[in-house]
Amino acid sequence: MSSKLSGDTSTETRIHSPENASGSLLIPPEEMATITAWLKEHKISEVECIVPDLTGNARGKFIPAHQFTEQLEQKLPESILVQTVTGEYTDDHWDFVEPTDTDMMLSPDASTLRRVPWAREPTAQIIADCLKADGTPHPLSSRNVLRYVLGLYEEAGLKPVIAPEVEFYLVHKNTDPDYECMPPKGRSGRREVARLSYSIDAVAEFEDFVEDMYDYADAQSLAVDTLIHENGAAQMEINFRHGDPLAMADQVFAFKRTVRETALKHDMYATFMAKPMQREPGSALHIHQSILSLEDGSNIFAGKDGKPTAAMMHYLGGLQRYTPELISFYAPNVNSYRRLAPDISAPINLSWGFDNRTTAFRVPNSTPENLRIENRFPGVDANPYLAITATLASGLLGMRQGLQPTEPHQGTANEQAVVVARTLEEGVRQLNDTPELQQMIGELFMRAYAAVKLDEFEEFNRVISSWEREHLLLQV
Repeated sequence: MSSKLSGDTSTETRIHSPENASGSLLIPPEEMATITAWLKEHKISEVECIVPDLTGNARGKFIPAHQFTEQLEQKLPESILVQTVTGEYTDDHWDFVEPTDTDMMLSPDASTLRRVPWAREPTAQIIADCLKADGTPHPLSSRNVLRYVLGLYEEAGLKPVIAPEVEFYLVHKNTDPDYECMPPKGRSGRREVARLSYSIDAVAEFEDFVEDMYDYADAQSLAVDTLIHENGAAQMEINFRHGDPLAMADQVFAFKRTVRETALKHDMYATFMAKPMQREPGSALHIHQSILSLEDGSNIFAGKDGKPTAAMMHYLGGLQRYTPELISFYAPNVNSYRRLAPDISAPINLSWGFDNRTTAFRVPNSTPENLRIENRFPGVDANPYLAITATLASGLLGMRQGLQPTEPHQGTANEQAVVVARTLEEGVRQLNDTPELQQMIGELFMRAYAAVKLDEFEEFNRVISSWEREHLLLQV
């Protein structure tokens, strides 16, 4: 293993981390000039300046275009980074942010500038980096966490490449949460009831939706590739072309907004809930990943003979070693764990295999230059920045430590025992067990994430379900 990958991961010898990384990310004048020219060229009247919060939702503000270009100093309260999915705050909230609810600085990233094709007025969206008052990266920003891990790869002379696969359901528009979700009617006037994986005709049922979705994606230069019908009723999957991890996280973030807006246009909902329907499979955010050498651009997972290298084996070893502790990054909501169950096409243990879709980590058949690992754990409800952070951090630690994976699994891995957490509480309680993960992701971020997710679990746990009233009310 290259000496560039070796590194002391103890917190005592840590030189820098997301909390104390030096260097300002304030927007350079030339980048602002690029943004200004783009806004004028496209006759933009309003700008959505947005940041992804801990849950992966868009927070931000609408700003008139002329004001956006004239007033470089945009701000938002830092507390929005650590709100629960319901918009609440944890009891420990002031341990993570200043008690004065300090503003954070926003540094718009010109590479994320896109049109908002569904807006009535000419509108642009731009993702901003979150900075502390001194201009350093804010440690509670999930985008900054991913950027930091990518910096560690760069220091090691490596460049990760990823390709996401995004699954989602179209569902009948229903404003009453007490009613179960159901598929919408297609152009035939009927709802799907059968398993229609890869069905062309089933996709054609929603042709108008699909065409508008692609038009919206093209207008935003999103690197969407193929669309297929998945196993569930009105369940779709979009594959993205491979690219830079931060750019692809930005694109998944933008794409989820795009699909929701397209569905609303056609009087239905699109949901990225991990398992929205009891009798249908869950939806995943599968992450294909390979690692390139910055020196010569070669794929370090493939040897000269085209076979997997020791680096790839160590990377797999890292995924197996650290996934149990990072499972809440892949399954961040109480509903997420309904997907991670036996016999519903989702991983339940840490197995890996060659072209085996029942394993957690799959190595697809491919040419040597495209040799890669598919992480099948993340649900589509995951914050894409954190899901990508978790998989890349695990792989890097595996290569640093020379971890060895198990033997490749033969046969159906779903017949093996469940070894991953089955509840959000169980998953979160494993999060802070490993100092080397805290160093990579940030001790403050890890504590804040755990507090937010445990608060969500406790809020959910107070709800009495219809199952309990049905089977326990008069019988126990």
